[in-house]
Amino acid sequence: MLEDVERVQEKLQAKLTPKRFIHTVGVRYTAAALAMRYGLSVEDASMAGVLHDCAKCFTDDELIKKCLKHNLECTDVELRNGFLLHAKLGAFYAKKKYGVENEDIISAVRYHTTGKAGMKPLEAVIFTADYIEPGRKPLPHIEEVRRMAFVDIDEAIYQILDRTLGYLGEKAQTDNNGR
Repeated sequence: MLEDVERVQEKLQAKLTPKRFIHTVGVRYTAAALAMRYGLSVEDASMAGVLHDCAKCFTDDELIKKCLKHNLECTDVELRNGFLLHAKLGAFYAKKKYGVENEDIISAVRYHTTGKAGMKPLEAVIFTADYIEPGRKPLPHIEEVRRMAFVDIDEAIYQILDRTLGYLGEKAQTDNNGR
């Protein structure tokens, strides 16, 4: 299966920007390390890590059009913010374009951005790896979250969500004050 991961990674290198590709490889290896820590399949984690941003190469309008073309359900919020659809389209592509049959991998790609209640172990690994991979721009408390990910992934996810919601709240306040 690692040969399949390498094949998909090679295809994506031609489609993604260099910066996005470096991030993708970082997520792949971070996910593999977390998989080893939590006793999951390194191959599954590697494949999900490589594929997690496979649809990130499209504009918001392209994401919306492609999702509608493939009859993927889109919420009003997603239609107003097309970038939110890259995970949904990525999960579709994982299955249809890259031949992934493992539903755990597909679901991990689908929920890597938003997470969801009751995440399965591979979903939790990809969600976390996307946030903590070493190439990410420095974020407040990132080293603490990175350490926690290898001690208690549920606590790491809580910290990620807490920080993300705090950031979004501050951003919304700043955006509203600027109007």
